[in-house]
Amino acid sequence: MTLRLRYAARSDVGLVRRDNEDSGYASPRLLIVADGMGGHAAGELASATAVATLAHLELAPPQASEVLAALADAIDNTGASIRAVIEADAELAGMGTTVTSLYWMGERIALVHVGDSRAYLMRGGVLTQLTHDHTFVQTLIDAGRITEEEAAIHPRRSLIMRALDGLNPVEPDLSVREARVGDRYLLCSDGLSGVMSIDEIAERMRDGDPTGSVTRLVEFALERGAPDNVTVVIADVVDGDGSGEDNVIPVVVGAAGEPRVRVRLPNVAFPDDAQRDPDRADSGGHALGRLAMALPTGQQGAVGARPRRRRWRLILVLGLLIASTVMAFLVANNWLHSRWYVAINGSPGTGTIAIYNGIQGSMLGFNLSTVSVDSGLTVGSLPFFDQELVSKGIPASDETDAQRIVSELKDRAAACAAPFAPSGCPGVAP
Repeated sequence: MTLRLRYAARSDVGLVRRDNEDSGYASPRLLIVADGMGGHAAGELASATAVATLAHLELAPPQASEVLAALADAIDNTGASIRAVIEADAELAGMGTTVTSLYWMGERIALVHVGDSRAYLMRGGVLTQLTHDHTFVQTLIDAGRITEEEAAIHPRRSLIMRALDGLNPVEPDLSVREARVGDRYLLCSDGLSGVMSIDEIAERMRDGDPTGSVTRLVEFALERGAPDNVTVVIADVVDGDGSGEDNVIPVVVGAAGEPRVRVRLPNVAFPDDAQRDPDRADSGGHALGRLAMALPTGQQGAVGARPRRRRWRLILVLGLLIASTVMAFLVANNWLHSRWYVAINGSPGTGTIAIYNGIQGSMLGFNLSTVSVDSGLTVGSLPFFDQELVSKGIPASDETDAQRIVSELKDRAAACAAPFAPSGCPGVAP
């Protein structure tokens, strides 16, 4: 019996983030999820670089006895690729990415993992997490200081202890596991695991094909508010005797599949992509434009010949819609003015820490927040873990709470500037 993978992948920007910094990849041999970090498009460059670099394993598949060494080398190569991108543009310093990847070996799978993206195995209807989060809250859980429930609401739950940033060497988690017919593997970014429990994930991936399961998971994350990008890759282990592979060209999703990202990485070789990206110039005209061109002239004339009473009815409906829209805008505006967070003002490498009024992201091209106070504290003076935390934005309950957060960051920056700076500060060896 010959085993193979049947897979599907999807990535969504979510409902809050401005850009998608996640990247995903799926092929008959290799599955990847990378969650970028750094803001100002740096995160998406990091995750896209990771996918492109790891995909080189497809060109020269390693022997079974060398798979783990090849995966470790691929992680090192990814770090070197990210470093080369930063050297070409110093303003990108501070970007990084998680990587969780599964390599198919026929009857076994090899797993490599860095960060807080996750890999799961569903076998016999039971879902098991295969990876261990490299996060601050996970260290607290491991030490017995907090529970899983407390970790879900911890203010530093997004603080990653291990990631590929092109500057610091990273030791990945590596493992090999037996594969069986009927196994279902899930790789996802924390945009999914952060808003769903393991039981909720299991319920939505227990039945159906990979495409249906991927769709259900992403849609449910969106129903939960999707405050972060959501990327999901699912692969089933199936009996491949007497049949060809469902897919021969990889599926690339998220930032790694976007032309606007690839054009910013001219020295990175990207894999082929079986999915047509809607941003591509050859993808055809806008759907609404094609529909308008297809309408017969007679139908257009019929619309203009409606009775006058229908016109007044239409005007009344439009008036009500406008009034409702204005009321909704006023309510939303008041709500936005009650929201506060602390984040970077400027580029990740040289920007300063500022207090923002509103929420992160934009709508219809308009920013949903404004800088209230710029502290003048440079992000590069903070410990690396605090730099990552600020790059994603630290929510505050009110303006006073935001001022407290900035005060604490200033204290930690001062500690890094002291003669005997603690570990984790810029320029201090781990």
